[in-house]
Amino acid sequence: MEKKTVKRRCVGCRESFDKRQLIRVIRTPEGKIELDLTGKSNGRGAYLCRNAECLKKARKKRSLNSSLNVSVPDEIYDKLEKELNEIES
Repeated sequence: MEKKTVKRRCVGCRESFDKRQLIRVIRTPEGKIELDLTGKSNGRGAYLCRNAECLKKARKKRSLNSSLNVSVPDEIYDKLEKELNEIES
């Protein structure tokens, strides 16, 4: 039997991708915002594709704020930017 691929929508470009292709940002039960590189941490999650343009769109539209129901600090956007730069290198 074939394993089903799980799709998630990027909050920047609004396109659906395989879950493993995306970066997950979570709001933990304690209310902390973190990057979840494993994709398995507990908390409310939002996904971004590994594209710097999508991150810019998400930051401008405040898409992560709406998805996570909380104000996302600039440090998280900076961490995401750094992560994307490392992936692209």
